[in-house]
Amino acid sequence: MFYNFFSDKLIRLLLIFLYIMLRTALRISMLGCCFSCSKSNSYCFPCLSFRRQRSACLQVPVKPLLSQSASDDPAKICVVIDLDETLVHSSFKPLNNADFIIPVEIEGIVHQVHVLKRPHVDEFLQRMGEMFECVLFTASLSKYADPVSDLLDKGGAFQSRLFREACVYHRGNYVKDLSRLGRDLNRVIIIDNSPASYIFHPDNAVPVVSWFDDMSDTELLDLIPFFERLSKVDDIYDILRKKKTSS
Repeated sequence: MFYNFFSDKLIRLLLIFLYIMLRTALRISMLGCCFSCSKSNSYCFPCLSFRRQRSACLQVPVKPLLSQSASDDPAKICVVIDLDETLVHSSFKPLNNADFIIPVEIEGIVHQVHVLKRPHVDEFLQRMGEMFECVLFTASLSKYADPVSDLLDKGGAFQSRLFREACVYHRGNYVKDLSRLGRDLNRVIIIDNSPASYIFHPDNAVPVVSWFDDMSDTELLDLIPFFERLSKVDDIYDILRKKKTSS
């Protein structure tokens, strides 16, 4: 009887010891999992904390924003191009020289958005479409940006279009996370007037001056020779660094 009591007690102690060891190992693995989730391009699910305890963690890869079949030539560099104040300027106020007017419904009210095209935008898009996989990426809503793109990009330079929902909301700004595109970052460039848009990948950026209504502006035209050279290189970073240091 004493022997059975001792055996039962020993078994209980062993089970408690194994439980503590298993729980410790699980917490250590959870910490490692959640840390890797925070640094990788994946979501940690559920990773919910309660009294500093962690539940089971499953890494779910984020689906790329662009499909592999989006590009007609996988060897081409992917160029992400912003819309507002980069290619066009839009206003709710009437503009006498508007290139087109887009009706946009906001909270049940239809507004007429007047759109001005930046000088040389047609030539710029045509040439860029010949050299690169061009992607329109804007923080604007699709119900505005999509019809604008239809009228702006008659030649079909943009192989894909991404809108606000594809951005990452970070510290009050809509950021265009280039790592989510599904393209090699060594072969991705972003053209944008807002540094906040490419804060995650400043080394991949070709900044442009914000445009509103200066019809003598030549920025897009001046960029064409630079991109013609860039389309033939293997290392975009070297060329982009040289451009920034010379600016």
